Parts: sequence; C-alpha cells; structure tokens
Amino acid sequence: MKIIDEDLASRVVRLRPGKSHKGTYGRILLIGGSKQYGGAILMAAEGAVMAGAGLTTVATDPSNVTPLRTRLPEAMAIDLYSPALFDQVAKNDVIVLGPGLGTDEQAKNIFAKVLETVSKEQTLLIDASGLTLLAQNRELISRIKAGLVVLTPHQMEWQWLSSIKIADQNDQENLKVLASLFSEKVKNVILVLKSHRTRVYDLAGRVYQNSAGNPGMATGGMGDTLAGITGAFLAQFGPRLESVLAAVYCHSLAGDDLYQDNYLVLPTKISEHLPQVMKRLSLSSKNR
Repeated sequence: MKIIDEDLASRVVRLRPGKSHKGTYGRILLIGGSKQYGGAILMAAEGAVMAGAGLTTVATDPSNVTPLRTRLPEAMAIDLYSPALFDQVAKNDVIVLGPGLGTDEQAKNIFAKVLETVSKEQTLLIDASGLTLLAQNRELISRIKAGLVVLTPHQMEWQWLSSIKIADQNDQENLKVLASLFSEKVKNVILVLKSHRTRVYDLAGRVYQNSAGNPGMATGGMGDTLAGITGAFLAQFGPRLESVLAAVYCHSLAGDDLYQDNYLVLPTKISEHLPQVMKRLSLSSKNR
C-alpha cells in the first residue's frame, strides 16, 4: 500500500500555462439533484467549479436551477428530465452521475440511459444515488462503455454494491470483488472507498491510503463535494489514477487547514478554500 501525500498531489496540480483558456481545463457535466435532494448537486457543482473545471454544466430538477444560478453563476444548468440531457452528455469530458439523483423510476431510467450514452472517450464518475442504483441493478454494469469509471462510495454504499460487510472490508477482499464486478466488462475502474482514511483501488491491484483528513469533516455533503472536485481534476489533469489521488488529498488537505481553527468543517467551506490549496501545491511543484 502507498500513501497519498503532498508530494504526490503537487506532481499533479501544476501552475497553469499562460497560453490557455476555459476549454483547456475540461468540460464536466454533473447529473443529479431531485426536488428532494437539491443540496447534493449544488455542493458537487461548487466543488467542480472551485477545483478548476473549465466548463461546468449541471443537469438537475428545475426547482434547483434558481438556487444554482444564485449561488454559482459560473455553472450552466439544464433540465434533468429533458431529452436534451443525453445530447449534453456527449459534449462533455467527464460525467458525474448520482449526487441527489434519487432512486425512483424516473431516476432509474435516467441512470440507465446515461450509462449507455457515455462513450469510451469519456470518464464516468458514479456517486451517491448512482451507486445505490447500480447496487440494485448490477446487470447495468454490462452497459457501461466509458473509458474510465470512478466509483466513490462510502463504506455502506460499498457494502451494498460489493456484498462485503463493513467489518470485513479489507484490501484483499475489496480488490477481489472490484475485479469480479468490472474486469470483464470495464477495463479501467478506480474505487475511492471513503472513510476516516480513504483508500483508493484500481484493477491493477494498486492500493493507496489518504494521509490527510480529520473528524471535523464528518458532515453531510462531504462526499458530494469530493465527487465534484474529483470530476474537475479528471477533466483538467487527465483521466488517470493520479488525478483521483490528488483530488482525494486536496479535498482533505483543505479540510485540515480549516480544522485548525474550527470545530467542524463544512463542505462548502472546503470548496471555497480549495483554490488556495491548489495554488500552494502548484508553487511547490514549480520549486521542486
């Protein structure tokens, strides 16, 4: 097992070149936010924007569009239930599927069709409700065509998907089940198993453990924010394991900075602080 630390993250988060524009840093589409769970997609979107995604679009319930535009005017919005959603899927580099999506029939249909629409040239990150839907319908795994799939479950969501009880989750079992679920259908899968010390796995058998994070981060919405940040890192730094590892570390490092002076750490505050963390890491990489 290897450790995710500042040295690794600073190799990914580099200073931005002078000759660049918004298209340089990737296009990301976040899909979720039912009428009941609008906050999840708003936090994911804020994480994506503040982590540096070039263009961020949010497909969500119409009731969430005004709050989104009020809080985050940098993000574009489309109706989650419009047929135009699937045209929009094809236009983006990274698709984040699931935060606040829900698990009703309409959500199930959207989820299944998005899985089929994402192409091998794209990256698909499945989080929150998306993981629940996948656990309920594992046969949908065979429909996934994405070039890279990233799963971001907490331990209970991983139990639902893998059938490994939390008490029995260990590196060997997690790797074995990850391979059995995906290796014959999807060749490039990364598992981000969220806990007090998040671990990251891939189908090559590599295991990484996060060295940052604190108990103040045990608040609702933390995973949604990480999903948005990870999607943004994949969009701007490339669809690779190192982008995921750096996202996990930067998310927690921002939380550690805030925890020094706060009893608890809110996900939205992590997003707000993230550009400073990334700037610090980019300067560190320059001076190496």
